[in-house]
Amino acid sequence: MEIKRSGSQPSGKGPQEYFTGTVRIDPLINAPDPARVAGASVTFEPGARTAWHTHPFGQTLIVTAGSGWAQREGGAIEDIRPGDVVWFEPGEKHWHGATPTTAMTHIAFQEKLNGSPVTWLEHVTDEQYRK
Repeated sequence: MEIKRSGSQPSGKGPQEYFTGTVRIDPLINAPDPARVAGASVTFEPGARTAWHTHPFGQTLIVTAGSGWAQREGGAIEDIRPGDVVWFEPGEKHWHGATPTTAMTHIAFQEKLNGSPVTWLEHVTDEQYRK
């Protein structure tokens, strides 16, 4: 058994390579092999968002605070709010983040393939981000 005490894992900034705007990532789970699960609490300031990306085994988001948006390629931008659970299928190209006026926090769970839980793609443009 391992217990990671609250505050024992430092917060990090979402890298500009993969995010637009101000994003804070608080690590929660990074299970050792052979387990594959990884998880973090991610806070997006107003207007902040991920780049387009995919996950080899899919991704689950649990929105815990604020108001956000999520979109899969070819679909409409969807509102997401506290208590909502969002599932992206394996390989589904998508993005998620805050609305232009409200921050949003979610817990994200995904599984790693060959050590990586995500494939990052191009940034979401300002034009794509408008609802």
